[in-house]
Amino acid sequence: MPTQRANGIELYYETAGQGEPLLLLHGLGSRSDDWQLQMPAFAARYCVVAADMRGHGRSAKPPGPISVAMMAADVLGLLDALGIDAAHIVGLSMGGMIAFQMAVDWSERVRSLVIVNSAPELVAHTFGERLRIWQRLALARLFKPARTAHFLGPRLFPKPEQAELRAQFIAHWAQNDPRAYRAAMRALVGWSVLDRVGAIRCPTLVISGDRDYTPPAAKEGYTALIPNARLVVIEDSGHATPIDQAEAFNACVLDFLAAVGQVGNPPQDHQ
Repeated sequence: MPTQRANGIELYYETAGQGEPLLLLHGLGSRSDDWQLQMPAFAARYCVVAADMRGHGRSAKPPGPISVAMMAADVLGLLDALGIDAAHIVGLSMGGMIAFQMAVDWSERVRSLVIVNSAPELVAHTFGERLRIWQRLALARLFKPARTAHFLGPRLFPKPEQAELRAQFIAHWAQNDPRAYRAAMRALVGWSVLDRVGAIRCPTLVISGDRDYTPPAAKEGYTALIPNARLVVIEDSGHATPIDQAEAFNACVLDFLAAVGQVGNPPQDHQ
């Protein structure tokens, strides 16, 4: 298994393709395997790196509390170990939070950002938001990952024709280490870099499924704070947009990256 020592732990990663580095950061409870619908499409044009975050997949699961800043430092260490000075970064959910942390702490290492169904903070401002956070924390404390997977799967992939995707999600999620999963979830709750996103200068694409947990309107607010950012909404998609709308997602990201590569040509709107 390809692993690298980064920030004091072993991180599992996979690479494919050649070209400019493109780093894929998965969501909470996920792993690098869940980018399987993106790897071939992106590797045709880029050197794609997909890593398992600390506490996830085949990466190390050290004891003790963790933080988003710590996971971002892990990723930075991986880039250093691989000899990558700067990369395009695509982050889903928790991966988007890690990408935001990197963009505000190490802007010179981030060529561009694609933030997918994520936000620059996980701070509850309404009763509904507090309820959703409490529900996820309670599920993680009370039930093993396999039980939680059967609760989340039908919500992420509710359609009859998504049965195979739902089954695959449940199988992957059940493999989570309960302690490491709870530690990662606690790292997200209360985290924020919202007051710093105005300093992000790299091209930024925010992608939202139209049926994501947080509506597109909630993402418009922080997108407006980032000077070179725009929001794209992908229709008929929930929280797992790279999976439930893989073709539309891949085209959107590749078009954005192609535009980034053209000096003076801003990213195009795909709505």
